[in-house]
Amino acid sequence: MTSEPPVMTGPLLFLDHVEKYVLRLSVLFIADNGECPEPIETVHGVHTAEILAEYDHMTVWRARFDLPANRSSCYAWNGQSYSLASDFRGDIRIAYVSCNGEQIGDLEREGSERNAMWARLTEDHRNAPFSLLLHGGDQVYADQVTEGHPLSEDWPEHIPKDPSRADLADLRHYLRERFLERYVALYRAPEFVWIAARVPSLMQWDDHDICDGWGSLPGTKTDTPVGQILFDVARESFLTFQHAAVDGDLPERFHDPAGLHLGWSVRTAGLRLLAPDMRSERTRHEVMGDGGWKMIRAEASTPVQGHTFLMSSVPLLGPRLSVLEALMVAIPKMQKYEDDLRDQWQSRAHRDEWCDMLRVIRDMALANGHDVTVLSGEIHLATRATMKLGAGRWLHQLVASGIAHRAPPRVWARILGALAQFGESPLKACPIRIPCIPGQKSRYIAERNYLVLERRSDIWRARWALEESGITPPLIL
Repeated sequence: MTSEPPVMTGPLLFLDHVEKYVLRLSVLFIADNGECPEPIETVHGVHTAEILAEYDHMTVWRARFDLPANRSSCYAWNGQSYSLASDFRGDIRIAYVSCNGEQIGDLEREGSERNAMWARLTEDHRNAPFSLLLHGGDQVYADQVTEGHPLSEDWPEHIPKDPSRADLADLRHYLRERFLERYVALYRAPEFVWIAARVPSLMQWDDHDICDGWGSLPGTKTDTPVGQILFDVARESFLTFQHAAVDGDLPERFHDPAGLHLGWSVRTAGLRLLAPDMRSERTRHEVMGDGGWKMIRAEASTPVQGHTFLMSSVPLLGPRLSVLEALMVAIPKMQKYEDDLRDQWQSRAHRDEWCDMLRVIRDMALANGHDVTVLSGEIHLATRATMKLGAGRWLHQLVASGIAHRAPPRVWARILGALAQFGESPLKACPIRIPCIPGQKSRYIAERNYLVLERRSDIWRARWALEESGITPPLIL
């Protein structure tokens, strides 16, 4: 008998920062213990990988290197060349995805079905290259990692009251290995790894990267030793596998070097990408804490030319949910869904904070020479929204969700569409509406999807790639 050859997962490319005409990049590898990836080669030299994190049977490696941001470029690894559409000065294309999985049984799904939209995105890139790949949340569905350990088996319904230090240490080790298992399964998918090696990723997390409803669950659950270990391991895994980073060595794009919140921003020619952290500081009464608000206010007060894409892991603009929320609280069989609605900006619990956020974004969008578009996912549907700003200006929100999560029943899309007819006006004279996506007759589309953003001659256009309906006509932003 012969043993199976070692499997090397990677290269997986991440954007650390943009500095003038330089892209600062990291590339991630996951290898069996004892295996070391070959170095990265660029025109500037050879870049050796270093150990980022270690596990029982695997090691995570990272190499960092620079490429130009004013022309196309490439790097080489293990005898293969990887080309990048790295000229950010003029016309560019960006892809936006979210919800890469499902809560139950995701690792058991058949690969070609699960990753059908990743295969389509890869073919899209072959025809017209993307410069960046934005991931808007729920890159991994980690909800089942708690199963199989006595301290977390019944999370979050039943939590041991006084676990020993030894048992908590064992839980931490168990969860680290389970998170690794999920990321390896996702990152080895051929439909994903091909494009992830050629298009730098930028990622923002949401609840399923931790557990369903993190931050909207009661503090009596999340503030327990078990809850805090779950969050700590999810956060470590998020930094390792979604940013190729560790505490104390965060890329420059993060606003807080200490990592108390994990919001980041990237600026390049005529473009700002802004991704506040809506999970690290979240509670049942706050979407963002002091760190997140400090970041948003600092960005809003900074003069920027061109276009800002604000990534909101839960939709910032949406229909009135207060009636639906009240019904769910009143009906016992529906109370288990109350946390899902509390997760939304439009929840009654977040009304004042939501209005504060809308005012900040409104003022940012009305600044001279500047446009703002909100990108969001989370709801497993494709849709859009607008908010009237005044002076003939509109704030657009584009929702693309999910890349791998199967669409909910069409009746749910119809219910949301009916709810959206009533509109919403949290700010005076700034009504929110849910118009149809170009080429579609319904406000919410129950198909798997991703979003394509294109800048041509300084004009941005958006198209949705829908699994059944195909690519939509462009929406000018």
